[in-house]
Amino acid sequence: MKAVRRQNVTGLFSWIGSDGWSARNLVSDGNEAEVEGTLSVQPQANPVLGFEDYFLNLTVINNKRNPWFVEFWENNFQCKYPNSPYTPYNKDYKKVCSTTEKLAKGDLDFEDQLQFVSDAVMAFGYAFKNMHQELCRGKPGLCDAMNPTKGSELLKYLRKADFIGLSGDRFNFDVNGDGPARYNIIHFKQVAPERYKWIKVGEYYQGELRLNMQDIQFRTKDSMPPESVCSRPCERGQAKKYVEGEGCCWHCFNCTQYQIRSPNDETHCVNCPRGTLPDIYHEECQQIPESYLRPESFLAIGAMTFSSFGILITFFVIGVFLKHNDTPIVRASGRELSYVLLSGILLCFGVTYTLVIKPNDIVCGVQRFWSGFSFTVVYAALLTKTNRIARIFNASTKSAKRPSFISPHSQLVICGILVSFQILINAVWMIVSPAHAMHYYPTREDNLLVCNSYTDASYMIAFFYPIFLIVICTVYAVLTRKTPEAFNESKYIGFTMYTTCVIWLAFIPLYFGTANNVQLRIFTMSMTISLSATVTLVCLFSPKLYIILIRPERNIRQSMMPIRYSTINKTTGSAQSSVMAAVIVTAATCNENEKVIKSASNENIPAAY
Repeated sequence: MKAVRRQNVTGLFSWIGSDGWSARNLVSDGNEAEVEGTLSVQPQANPVLGFEDYFLNLTVINNKRNPWFVEFWENNFQCKYPNSPYTPYNKDYKKVCSTTEKLAKGDLDFEDQLQFVSDAVMAFGYAFKNMHQELCRGKPGLCDAMNPTKGSELLKYLRKADFIGLSGDRFNFDVNGDGPARYNIIHFKQVAPERYKWIKVGEYYQGELRLNMQDIQFRTKDSMPPESVCSRPCERGQAKKYVEGEGCCWHCFNCTQYQIRSPNDETHCVNCPRGTLPDIYHEECQQIPESYLRPESFLAIGAMTFSSFGILITFFVIGVFLKHNDTPIVRASGRELSYVLLSGILLCFGVTYTLVIKPNDIVCGVQRFWSGFSFTVVYAALLTKTNRIARIFNASTKSAKRPSFISPHSQLVICGILVSFQILINAVWMIVSPAHAMHYYPTREDNLLVCNSYTDASYMIAFFYPIFLIVICTVYAVLTRKTPEAFNESKYIGFTMYTTCVIWLAFIPLYFGTANNVQLRIFTMSMTISLSATVTLVCLFSPKLYIILIRPERNIRQSMMPIRYSTINKTTGSAQSSVMAAVIVTAATCNENEKVIKSASNENIPAAY
């Protein structure tokens, strides 16, 4: 305390004192300012009931069992007791004790820790008593089982001692062999200007600390407890790294971006599972909200608007065709396949609505089947048309015999067979890899709800067969590009297929290039399907609508064949006229209900369809 004052650091320390030096004048006298605020523990001892009265009534006469009591009597009264031997302590006493002196409380300073002596003696007393009752079975005196008494045996009974002592407190030993842990918490504080005192501010009893913080003043005009730690507590979400060899000193470190502090081990960080992110305190993993192409999103609204417009146009075309069903232009285009083609276009536009619905197992299955099936219907019908035209003109160069399987019924059967392959592919695909909705995590911060086919290239299985049909249709479109103008539908089919190829060549890199953005991938697919349907609708049906609605005067049988083919010059050689006649006669099968009676050798052939 003197060193603290010399260094002028008074008030910078808060002292925790043991019972060895606290509450002693030797420490506090002259050092009050330095000792102020000290908290100390003192063994809690209560007065032994009746001891003061008992001790004050003792005399040399009634306390002969204590051989040192005479010396205590002489020292207390500063006299020599009669007939007592001379000692180095009483030889200077001139006064002789009267033996009638009386001990007074004011002349004595009783030891505060007397309770511990009393409890210690009584613990042995109860241990001997219990040992005697068990070994000697009530026989008075020292029995053979206790003669001699073994210390190891006595220790067993001593540990079991449990009694109410003379102070009124219960005494027993704990599992470690220690007596009751009872302490008073005392505090050195300034109770008045320049007046200091040790006061009791709490107690510790059997593991429970009771402290009156209002009575504690750690430093002058400072009631806040001092900090005395090796390491401050870590902030929320921080983990501890203990100093080697220490149990209460550590360093705090932050968990990484996608980690939280382990709930079971404060020294470790653990990674959040995919689809979750740490909260701001890195204490728990929180689910990332599901993300999918919602109907109210900008992309979905754009795709549905485009598809809705296409559906309206398609219904308009169907209505026009139905109204003019028996006119030459409709009959010339092959009514049955035209309606199949329009149905496929309608299905293509309808795919968009399945793509923007929240994914679930049923929706995913419908998407997988519908997208490929709608394309197959369109291009199966187109392939049937182009194949029919190619076979007609290939046959016409060889003979005038009508090719087989070019009737409307046959065309529908061929188209159905082509579509059935796509149905078979979808069925096998569903069995091998059933469609289902799943959560997809392209990055640590994404939680996408998608159909399982969108997470890899497997969705292209749905388009493999339609793309194959597109390639074949394109080849036939090239082969039939030089057909006579009377059959110029092949030219429009060619335009359709060339544009479709360009669209799909652009779609494939877009599809695989948007693997981490499934919403954009779905939008791209929807627009590709809708654009392909739009191209087919515009290229194949707009010329027919033009004639039906704007130029109805051309919607007659003679206008279906240019003038130069309505009659064949008689001067033309018989071989040339025979080939041309065969072409025209064969082409006449476009209308199953109209029978061609003209002879293939007749050179005066009227305009025919």
